[in-house]
Amino acid sequence: MKITGIEAFHLAIPFDHGAPKPSQGAGGMRTTMDSVYIRVDTDAGLTGWGECFGFACCPVTHFAIQRVIAPMAIGRDCDDIGALMFDLHRRVQSGGRNGPMIFALSGLDIALWDIAGKACGKPIHTMLGSNGARKSIPAYASLLRLDTPQNVRKVCGDVLARGYRAVKLHERTLEAVAAAREALGDDIPLMLDTNCTWDLNMSVSMARDLTPYNLAWLEEPLFPPDDYKALAHLRTTTRIPIAAGENLGNLLDVERILDAQAVDVVQPDPIKMGGITECWKALQMAQARGVQAEPHSPWYGPGLIAALHMISAMEQTCLAEYYYADLEGWPLGEASIPRNGALSVPQGPGLGVEVHEDVIAKYRVG
Repeated sequence: MKITGIEAFHLAIPFDHGAPKPSQGAGGMRTTMDSVYIRVDTDAGLTGWGECFGFACCPVTHFAIQRVIAPMAIGRDCDDIGALMFDLHRRVQSGGRNGPMIFALSGLDIALWDIAGKACGKPIHTMLGSNGARKSIPAYASLLRLDTPQNVRKVCGDVLARGYRAVKLHERTLEAVAAAREALGDDIPLMLDTNCTWDLNMSVSMARDLTPYNLAWLEEPLFPPDDYKALAHLRTTTRIPIAAGENLGNLLDVERILDAQAVDVVQPDPIKMGGITECWKALQMAQARGVQAEPHSPWYGPGLIAALHMISAMEQTCLAEYYYADLEGWPLGEASIPRNGALSVPQGPGLGVEVHEDVIAKYRVG
């Protein structure tokens, strides 16, 4: 089976998260959820869909697919996903082992798994070894930046009303964490992701002050995120479990962070570090070392569905991460919308979802 066509779609979809729109880089406001989808067609008449990391990188990732990856991949045999992806990774090695080129390859890999599942009539979780027992995955509400304690209390109340039983903040102050704990009570797991904000000294100080709030984990407190020595030092100074991994670009990065004993929870992202092929290897590596593995998946498209299939097939149990927001349009329809705080694992072949191309067309940039 050969690849006959590859097309990338930069999507920008308005959203509502129950609070004022969050700030983003350069002082602007985030008003849309941006992502890059990729469609792959074959001479067997099968089509697969994937997703690449977007946000501010969307234009570069889109360019990488259309101008670099597609010309290399069209016409290639895709029956052996591992062999094809290994060759493509080697061909683009000068473009880096992390970043938009790898994001582009990640989306292609997910689309190829979608095609492979459709070809053999099996869902991806079955191809990975699942017995099909986990058909529903509890999700934790991954909140966008809320900034004020008042916003935090309000949105945490909304989250509980929708049936979520675990919450992650993207905040940077003790006041915000205190407001969340007050709103959620003592029994709801609460995580904090600072998005690589503090240096080591500040991280040690903040971790000490955060201890009374009983965090399930403190995620990516340090900049730069690949300073695993500093992260390991922080881990020895706090009782709060340390989580990181969304910025890992390849399997060797995963091995390095595990060798450094820098984390209690490792979080590889399928749309950032090579798709299902590489992310599944990372999850297996972590599990073999006795480290909790939690795929990073706060998305709404094929990347989220890929994570659900992997979670379903994992030996460890874990929650699915889900960005808490309502989109103006849903490219996957009901498949990417939690109900009572849980996401269904699709049972159809491949990813097992239908991509609504009318939604793609409506929110496509350019």
